Amino acid sequence: MIEKAYRSTPPTTFSADVEQRLRAHGINPTQQRLTIAGKLFAKHQHVTADQIHESVKPGQSYVSKATVYNTLGLFVEKGLLREIFVDSSRTFYDSNIQPHHHFYNVDTGDLIDIKEHLNPFFVESDLPQGTLLEDVDIVIRVREKTAASY
Repeated sequence: MIEKAYRSTPPTTFSADVEQRLRAHGINPTQQRLTIAGKLFAKHQHVTADQIHESVKPGQSYVSKATVYNTLGLFVEKGLLREIFVDSSRTFYDSNIQPHHHFYNVDTGDLIDIKEHLNPFFVESDLPQGTLLEDVDIVIRVREKTAASY
C-alpha cells in the first residue's frame, strides 16, 4: 500500500530526478505523469491502479482514473514498471524492475517479493521449437494459516 508519507506532492529535488528518469525513457514529463511517477518511484512497492489513483487525489493537480491507467501502461511499455497479473481481476504494478518472483496472499491481497532466485530450468526443456525463453514471472498463491489448517 502507499504510505501516508507519499500522499503529498514530492519535494522539488525528487521531482527533478523523476523528470530526468521519464525523459531518459522517452516519456514527456507532464504534470500528471510526474505526480503519478512521484508516488510510484518513491520506493520499491507493489500497487494497483486504484491505489495510485487514490494516492494522487489529495494532490494539487487532478488526475483521472483513465490517466492513471494510461500512464501505468506507458511506464510498463517503456520499462519503468513491471506489470504483475495475479488473477483475472487483479493487476499490480511493481516499481522493482529487476527479475524476481512473488508470493500472492489470496486472503490479504498482499504481493510480496520472493527473495531467492528461482531457476525455472523445467521451462527451457519444454519450449516450442524455434522459440527462446524471454522471461518467467512466477506468482505463488498462498493463504493464511488457520487453526483448522493444522
